[in-house]
Amino acid sequence: VAKDLALELPALRAGGVRVMLEGKGQYFALSIKTGHLYVNERIDREQLCGRKADCVIKSEILLKGQM
Repeated sequence: VAKDLALELPALRAGGVRVMLEGKGQYFALSIKTGHLYVNERIDREQLCGRKADCVIKSEILLKGQM
């Protein structure tokens, strides 16, 4: 994420980063040490989407003080 957004790691650490998701789970987390996005908990597709053909988890990454 840091690389994709062209952020330096010190700016990421100081920026107050939050990963926001629709729904109940907190499936992803962002490492402020590396800038990598990783899976935070088990994702059960059937529980999330049932029998729908498409299954999408919408998320946003909020960076305090960044545009």
